[in-house]
Amino acid sequence: MTTFATAVAQTLAGCGIDHAFGLVGGGNILATAALTRAGVHYTAARHEGGAMAMADAYFRATGRVAVCTTTHGPGLANTATALAEAAKNRSAVVLLCGDAPVAGPRAHDIDQSALAASLGVPVVRPTDPDTAVEDTVRAVRTATAAQCPVALFLPGDLTDRELSAVPVPMTPPPPQARAEESDGTDETDEILTLLSAARRPLLLAGLGAWRSGAAKILTDLGDRLGALLATTVMANGMFAAHPAALGLCGGFASPPAAALMGEADVVLAFGTSLGDFTLHGGRILDPAARVVQVTLEGARAPRADLAVRGDAAAVATRLLDAADAHGIARSPWRERAAASGALRRAADGWAALPHPDASGGGRIDPRTLTRELAPLLPAERTVVLDGGHFIGWPTMYWPVPDPAGLVFTGAAFQSIGLGLAGAVGAAVGRPDRTTVAAVGDGGALMGLPELETLVRSGRSALVVVYDDASYGFEEHMYVPRGADAATLRFDDTDFAAVARALGARAVTVRGTGDLSAVPEWTARGAEGTLLLDCKVSQGVLAPFLSDLLGR
Repeated sequence: MTTFATAVAQTLAGCGIDHAFGLVGGGNILATAALTRAGVHYTAARHEGGAMAMADAYFRATGRVAVCTTTHGPGLANTATALAEAAKNRSAVVLLCGDAPVAGPRAHDIDQSALAASLGVPVVRPTDPDTAVEDTVRAVRTATAAQCPVALFLPGDLTDRELSAVPVPMTPPPPQARAEESDGTDETDEILTLLSAARRPLLLAGLGAWRSGAAKILTDLGDRLGALLATTVMANGMFAAHPAALGLCGGFASPPAAALMGEADVVLAFGTSLGDFTLHGGRILDPAARVVQVTLEGARAPRADLAVRGDAAAVATRLLDAADAHGIARSPWRERAAASGALRRAADGWAALPHPDASGGGRIDPRTLTRELAPLLPAERTVVLDGGHFIGWPTMYWPVPDPAGLVFTGAAFQSIGLGLAGAVGAAVGRPDRTTVAAVGDGGALMGLPELETLVRSGRSALVVVYDDASYGFEEHMYVPRGADAATLRFDDTDFAAVARALGARAVTVRGTGDLSAVPEWTARGAEGTLLLDCKVSQGVLAPFLSDLLGR
């Protein structure tokens, strides 16, 4: 006969889930064994929060659902930060976790369903072995259709229970369009009126547009309208190499690109919430520009003059057809920007802009470091970012091939410490790309156990630690306002020695000459993990933060 745990595991595998990340304990060890017997690959993490971040990053890099598995109680509690990040990023992950018995909680149990609900995570908790297959399929269907993490809790007294009959395999049906989704029909005339008067249209794509598969149709729409193209950070690379692409919208935009975005008179924003980060606190767009927001998620943005609740690809398709049918004139803005050289300057980005080199005293300017690293990185790469002040430099200087090539951990929940774990998930999910992880010293130390997991995975990974021996974001933001600097400054950490102790290659970087280790590693096939322990200058302020602070 088939046990409850086996039925759950076989159903997850039957739903197409092929990888799990986890840390085993009494509440999930038998279910994890059943997963591996069912053919699901398993990566053992060193912390449950790391396992959750790995599964989240795996989804971001591949678009496929992964499993994070932990024991009950403290195992689940340890996932909280990474689980909240996944929920806010709308990442499709199944959290397979032990739980209190159906017969009643034990002294050490907590209300796990309440904890998950507080993080915005739906819960599926089977109470009968004979519904194991149906409940598991429901969990996967919810994760896929709603694009969210789903907690599948396994009561402790059901794990070994046998089903009364041989389970009938089930797989989730294809997700259906949501009832509230519109194709933009009702708003088409109003949008066409705006476009007919537009002289400088800008098309802005966010993560929702990428997930809807709208890259091609949005490019076609932009070409038809003569629009310039930009993306949010989370959709970085969506228009990579297009001659009308301006790169990132927001605080990471280069000055030439930001200047062109500021000229737009009509903005079509697809799949983005148009938050303060994207709009750079309201600085990036002309206040007089008319903004149309097309999204399936969240409320209408305050900056939007017109909101369409619909799928980006569907709405863009309708607009393209309508533009042709109504004879909307193509804007000459793109050609004028190209003729003036403005598009070329925008495409050259930050790399073409000089900066005073603040290197010295055994520390390297983070701008110099990041710019010099750019041509040394493999073209096919997945850039994984942790949170922190340092994020300005990789986003400014390192382009990515497509949005799946950027895994920005912590951005949705404003956390740090998930980057090294995220590198594992990305590296496992996309072995065809070299993983390049950028972390600050604070986040690196917070998530340090998963550096061992990354090394142990054997995947190709370059880890760049931006070590300014402080919590740099807080240093720049709050010390001028009276914060005690002693609470956020530290001595340098020898990350290179730690990495070597864990089995990685490592070098301390204090000048550009130390970067020769990267081409040497690449020449050997970029095998395993190379860590660059970069001692960066402490007084250099990233432009995105400088603008927001008015400095």
